[in-house]
Amino acid sequence: MQPNLKLDPNFKPAYEYIQDFLKKAQKQSGGEVKIALERNDGFTYIYQTLIIKNNKEDNLFYLERMIKSLLWLVGGFKIYFLGPEELFIELKKMFSKNGLRKFDVGFMEKVYEQTFEVVLCDQKSFPKRKDNSVKVGRNLNGNRIGFDAGGSDVKISAVINGEAIFSEEIVWLPKVNSDPNYHYEIIKNVMKKAAEKMPSVDAVGISSAGIYVNNKVMAASLFIEVPEKAFKEKVKNMYVDIVKELFGDVPLEVANDGDVTALAGSMDLKADNILGIAMGTSEAAGYIDKNGNILGWLNELAFVPVDYHKDAMVDEWSGDYGCGVKYFSQDSVIKLAKNTSIVIDEKLTPAQKLKIVQKLSEENHPEALEIFSTIGYYLGYAIAFYGLFYEIDNMLLLGRVTSGIGGNLIVEKANEVINNSYPHLKHIKIHMPDEMNRRVGQSIAAASLPKLG
Repeated sequence: MQPNLKLDPNFKPAYEYIQDFLKKAQKQSGGEVKIALERNDGFTYIYQTLIIKNNKEDNLFYLERMIKSLLWLVGGFKIYFLGPEELFIELKKMFSKNGLRKFDVGFMEKVYEQTFEVVLCDQKSFPKRKDNSVKVGRNLNGNRIGFDAGGSDVKISAVINGEAIFSEEIVWLPKVNSDPNYHYEIIKNVMKKAAEKMPSVDAVGISSAGIYVNNKVMAASLFIEVPEKAFKEKVKNMYVDIVKELFGDVPLEVANDGDVTALAGSMDLKADNILGIAMGTSEAAGYIDKNGNILGWLNELAFVPVDYHKDAMVDEWSGDYGCGVKYFSQDSVIKLAKNTSIVIDEKLTPAQKLKIVQKLSEENHPEALEIFSTIGYYLGYAIAFYGLFYEIDNMLLLGRVTSGIGGNLIVEKANEVINNSYPHLKHIKIHMPDEMNRRVGQSIAAASLPKLG
C-alpha cells in the first residue's frame, strides 16, 4: 500500500517498490540474479532475486538500490555478481572510485583496508555464504569502566559486579574539532574520573559511534574533521592507547554504539532478535540475533535508502537521496517542519530546532504533532524493509527525537502501518526504555563487553 503523507506526499517506501518490482519479475521473468558481498575474514552474505525480462532501466535501478543497501547493512569490499553481463557492466561503473557510488566505495575501502571490486561470476565461481555470529558482552564480574561516546555527549560509568556505582554525562563537540588531542584528553579524563570511584580497574568496555575492527577506529563521524594523516596517527588506535596509558594491559573491547544499544535492550528486556535504532544527530542501529549474538554486520542504517523517490532529500555526506539519516534523526524533524507554517530561526543548531518542534508538540500544536506522526509512518514502512534482512521480534527506539509526546506518536503510527499493511509483522514489539535504563543500561552493557581472563 503506497502511503499518502500530508507533509511528504512523494514518499516512496523501499519495501513497497521492491514488492511491486518482484511481482512484475514473477510475471515477466528475466531470470535469477545472485549478489554476494565479501567482508573481513572471508565472511560473505548472499542475496538472490528475480529481474524483469527486457527491462534494463528498472532492473538497474532496483539492483543499484539493493546493492547500496546491502553494503551499509552487511558491509563488504568485494561484490560478486551472477547475472546478465550488460547489467554487470553498468553496476561495475556505478560502484567504482569515479562512479555514482564513489562515496560508498571509498568508505568501504577505508573500513576494510582492501581495494573495492565488482566481479562477474558463473555458477562455479560464485562464493558460498559464510556467517559470523559472535557472542558479545553480558560479562558483569569485577570492577569495570563503561564508556559511551556519542555525537553530543559522552557517558561514563564505574560498574562493580554489574551495578553502576557512578555515572556522569559530559557535553562535548567531537564533530567540529579537527585536533585529535581534543578527543584524546576528554576521553582520558573522564575514564580517570570513573577509575577513582573503584579500588581497581579490571576491564574497560567502550560503546562508540562508528565502525571498529579489533578495537581500532576504522571510520567514525566523531572524528569527521580530523585530517587523514592525523586520523591514522592519533585516532585509529586512540581507545587502545588511552586504556593502555591509564590501566596497562587490562581487557578492552570497543563496539559500535548501535550494537551496544541493542545489547542493552536485550539485557533489559531479556529478549533477543532485537533491532535497536537511535534517532539523534543521525540514525544509529544495532542488532542482536536469536542466539543473543551480533552478526558482524555494519548495521549503518543511516546510509540505507528507505525512500526510492528520486527527488527525495539528499544526504550531504554521502551525496545520495532517500537515506535513513533524513528520516530517523533530528534532520527529519527539521526537513518536515519546512513543509508546515512553523517558523524556525535558521541560525539555531539542529538540536535547538528539534527542541522548538518538541515544545510545540507538547502544547498540542497540530503541525508539530503531524511531524512526529509522519516519522512514525516512515518507521512503519522501514520496519517492513528492514525485516527483509533482519529477523525482528523486538525493536528498541532511543535518541532525542523519541523524547516526549513525539516518541509516543512515532510508536503509535509505526504500529498503525504494520497493523494495516503488514499483518505478517504484527508480532514485532516496539519498546522505548525509560531515561534511567537508557543511560545506565547502556553504560552497564558497554562495561560488560570484555571478558576477564
